Amino acid sequence: MSELLAELSRKARRLTVEERAQLGQELLESVARDVDPDVQTAWEEEISARVARYESGEADLVPAEEVFAAAHRLTR
Repeated sequence: MSELLAELSRKARRLTVEERAQLGQELLESVARDVDPDVQTAWEEEISARVARYESGEADLVPAEEVFAAAHRLTR
């Protein structure tokens, strides 16, 4: 962690919960604005394709409980 990042992190922890939430939201929004437009377009196309497969019944769905159980087994 850079010295500047460490200092900002220390200062941010002194903010109220509401201020930290606002700062976090602003930081996330700033990252989203910096996304490569080609990458954003590719993600939007992928999302649309997945939604279309779901809506048409082509998608193989796995219940969340099974996914979490499998992930838990892998992390033991």
